[in-house]
Amino acid sequence: MKVSDRRALPRTGLELTVLGLGGAQIGGLYRPMENGVAASIIDAAWSAGIRYFDTAPFYGYTRSERRVGAALAQRDRDTFVLSTKVGRLMRPDATVTGFEDGYAEPMPFRPDYSYGYDAIMRSFEDSLQRLGLTRIDLLFVHDIGTVTHGERADHHWRQLTEGGGFRALDELRSAGLVRGVGLGVNEVAVVEAAMNEIDLDCTMLAGRYTLLEQDSLSMLDRAARAGHAIVAAAPFNSGLLVGNGKFNYEDAPEGVVRRAEALAEVAREFDIPLPAAAIQFPLAHPAVVTVNTGAHRPDQIETSARWLETEIPAEFWSTLRQRGLIAADAPVPGQ
Repeated sequence: MKVSDRRALPRTGLELTVLGLGGAQIGGLYRPMENGVAASIIDAAWSAGIRYFDTAPFYGYTRSERRVGAALAQRDRDTFVLSTKVGRLMRPDATVTGFEDGYAEPMPFRPDYSYGYDAIMRSFEDSLQRLGLTRIDLLFVHDIGTVTHGERADHHWRQLTEGGGFRALDELRSAGLVRGVGLGVNEVAVVEAAMNEIDLDCTMLAGRYTLLEQDSLSMLDRAARAGHAIVAAAPFNSGLLVGNGKFNYEDAPEGVVRRAEALAEVAREFDIPLPAAAIQFPLAHPAVVTVNTGAHRPDQIETSARWLETEIPAEFWSTLRQRGLIAADAPVPGQ
């Protein structure tokens, strides 16, 4: 498998490279990033063969969209696929300073959750302005669900269903202003609920289908049957599978750490990098069209590309299954 290999999104006519670049780090996730470094990361991704780029207004409080748009503006618009997100309107706020929501040096805007018809339309227009581009290919509803909203989850869900949020997405798609719509979330149940409300073209699912976690298998199977493509983001579960001790953006629980150690032991037995297995595993499912990773430095792009293209023997995957380290019915590469 090569980075530049493409997979089709059945309902849209789009094709995504099997490795994509996520824009959270470009927005300054966890640490500051200079504009030149951000541009170099996107250049490195392009050189590696990546042609799918994702961003969001929330990343760096609009900083990621600005940087991604500036870096891609010099490229032929028909040669890459771009996604961004809706669900947060970014309001000017001079009190935004320092470290906010995990972002170092965010721009002076405050996110305001809003999922209704008018908010979706405005967010879409605002993103075009920040990106400096005339087209967004995929539009995802960002962070809807109980994990983000807790007791307010039903309120925000009703904005999508009764307040016209889903209708706005459908109108943008029908008018040809976007090629596909879906969700960009970290939880499975809300994806299944959305599939009962609107025909989804492509959903970005972060951290829920990885070597460490396959509870989303039944949803992915349903998505595959419906022609609903999945972007598998955060294949390292926020970093635990590359050794930084984080799981779902927090310190990893003891049981999860033990599972990661057991996976690492099998990788050592077969003399392969565990991150290579982590980045390749989701792509075996027929619903998954690409795996998205981020980068704080340009050389990390080269490393991710090397992991994707690492040869992994079939015996490695069968050993994981025999030891109960992956779900018995999870597809594996080469199956």
